[in-house]
Amino acid sequence: MKKLLIIFSLVFLASCTYIEEIRNDITGEVVVEDIKMDSGFMEVYFCPRDDCEGKLINLTESSGKIHCALFELNLKNLMDSFEGKDYFIVVDNNNYEKVSSLKNVKADNRNVLMHNKFCIFDDKIISTGSFNPTVNGNEKNNNNLIIINSKYLAENYEEEFQSFMNDDFGRDAQVKYPKVILNNEILIENYFCPEDNCEQHVYDVISKAKERIYFMTFSFTSDKLGDLIIEKSKDIEVKGIFENFQSSTEYSELNKMKKLSVITDNNPNFMHHKVFIVDDIVVLGSYNPTSSGNAKNDENILIIYDKNLADKFLEEFDYIWRL
Repeated sequence: MKKLLIIFSLVFLASCTYIEEIRNDITGEVVVEDIKMDSGFMEVYFCPRDDCEGKLINLTESSGKIHCALFELNLKNLMDSFEGKDYFIVVDNNNYEKVSSLKNVKADNRNVLMHNKFCIFDDKIISTGSFNPTVNGNEKNNNNLIIINSKYLAENYEEEFQSFMNDDFGRDAQVKYPKVILNNEILIENYFCPEDNCEQHVYDVISKAKERIYFMTFSFTSDKLGDLIIEKSKDIEVKGIFENFQSSTEYSELNKMKKLSVITDNNPNFMHHKVFIVDDIVVLGSYNPTSSGNAKNDENILIIYDKNLADKFLEEFDYIWRL
C-alpha cells in the first residue's frame, strides 16, 4: 500500500504543471512522503478595498479558540470580538501598550521585531499576509490578507505560536510541514524566519521563473534577490512596485533596478505588500526581503502554486500600478 501511495503521488506530481516545477528533486520516496495532502478552502482579500477587519471579526466570532502573533493591533471592534473566547495574543514589545487592556496578551522579549501577522482559529484555519490589524492597515495602507483552511498549516503556525508562548523567539525548530497540497491541486510551501531561511526559498522560486516576475515590496534591500531579478530580466518580463518612502534609502534595490520596469507607489500612506508573483506562483507573508527580515525578525511566508490566486494578485498589482 505504501509503495502504491508513493507511485500515485509521483504520478500526481508529474501531472500538475505548477507542482512539478517546485523542485528538481521531487522524485524520491523521502521527498514525496514529506508532502502532506489536505483539503479546505483558501480566500484572499486586499485592503483597503476589501474589509479585512470584517473578515477577521467573522472568523473570531465563529471560532472558540484563537491564537494570534501580531506585530501590531489597535482595531477596537476586532479587539472586542475576542471577549468570551479562548484567545491569546503575542505582539511585538514596541506595540504592547496598545493592547495591554486585553486580558490574554504578551510581548516578545527581543529588540528586533516579532513581525508576524498571523492567527490560528480552532486549530484548523490560519490567516496571514501583510495586513497589520490596525486602522492604517485596514483603511489606508495597501495590504493582503489570506485565509486558509488546512490542519497541517494550522499545526505549523500553532507550533510557532507555542514557541513564542515559551519565550523562544528568534531561531528555533524548523517548520514541521514545509509542503502541503490542498484539494489535490494547490501546492503550498510554508516557512518561518529566521530558522527556515526565507530568502533562500524565495530565491529558489525566482530562479525558476520562465515568463514573469512581478513584485510589490514595502522594503526591498536584499542584494541576493535583487541581483537575481536583474539577471532574470534579460530573458523574461519583470515589473515591480517599491514603496515610495522605504525606497528612498541608499540600500534599496530600486537604485539598481531603475532601468527596469519599476515604479514607486502613489499611496500617500504605505504600499505595505511583501509579494512576489513568479509565473503562476505567489510568495506572500510578513517577510520583507531584507537582511533583518531573513536573519533577525520573527516572520512567516507562504509560497502558493495556484493560477487563480496569482491572477488575483496580478489584478491588485495592476490596480496599484495605475494609482
